[in-house]
Amino acid sequence: MTDKSRKAQRSLTRRSFLKGLGFAALALASVPAYAIGVEPFRLVIKRYQVSPMRWPKDMPLRIAILADPHICKPWLTVDHLAGIVERANALQPDVFLLLGDYTIHHRWTNGQEPRAKWAAVLSRLEAPLGVHAILGNHDWWEDPQAQRTGSGLTRNGDALMQAGIPVYHNKAVRLQSDHGPFWLAGLGDQIALRPDKSANRPGFVGLHDLRGTLDQVTDKAPLILLAHEPDIFPFVPDRVTLTLSGHTHGGQVRLFGKSLIVPSRYGNRYAYGHIEERALSGVGTRTLIVSGGLGCSIMPVRLGVPPEITLVELGAGHAPSPAVTS
Repeated sequence: MTDKSRKAQRSLTRRSFLKGLGFAALALASVPAYAIGVEPFRLVIKRYQVSPMRWPKDMPLRIAILADPHICKPWLTVDHLAGIVERANALQPDVFLLLGDYTIHHRWTNGQEPRAKWAAVLSRLEAPLGVHAILGNHDWWEDPQAQRTGSGLTRNGDALMQAGIPVYHNKAVRLQSDHGPFWLAGLGDQIALRPDKSANRPGFVGLHDLRGTLDQVTDKAPLILLAHEPDIFPFVPDRVTLTLSGHTHGGQVRLFGKSLIVPSRYGNRYAYGHIEERALSGVGTRTLIVSGGLGCSIMPVRLGVPPEITLVELGAGHAPSPAVTS
């Protein structure tokens, strides 16, 4: 090889190396751009077909879940919410369940949507067995009066009620589907009241009453528990057929099946998805599904866990899910 050829080869190697560095830098720069500018505005349909113990196989039920919308500008506006509602209605569920945290205030927002407007949009959800809601921690944290009194349904809960959507706070109701009855129990929030020295609250205080809520169940029909935070699950008795939660957003950043930061004392144990654990009796299992939710909390970032409508299908013999593009 001549000196000229060696120089040309070295020059080509340097160019290739620099070009590779450029592509790597571009890829690294594009990840946060995607996590902030693209994924938070996506929407997927996350489907689960499960057969929990104590749910009759001949009792099909299709549940659509909207969790943690954290409605605010510019991340999830009323117009954006209207599109989500349209996609959700196209799934033709038997029942809609709303799992709390309807709004958010943080430094990355540039405005709030009027409660009456977003509640009216949610009231467009249509299902034979109706729309049912619980409250989340942000519904409590961002209501100064509710923080002072520790009672009521918060301003967000009142907005939902005025729009015709029942809100459950430690309350159970019996619903009758075409295939049989079941109970829906909505738990109060587990970290509703923030630490407040003036109120002599050194730590978070929960307003949940699991035993009191379940004591309202008067027969052996299957029971679905709505609990905003999944941390209650280790204490949920075997009588509960299925527990549904939100709150974690799947960690908002989830890579290789693990969430980097999870707002739960149990870390990744209840971060996201379909979870089966041994029944408290030691016989059989208990079932939890944690929705990845729709919005963002603290930071407007999502990576590996896009906003989702969660569709849960129980029992055998249900019709195939409507074909909705994810």
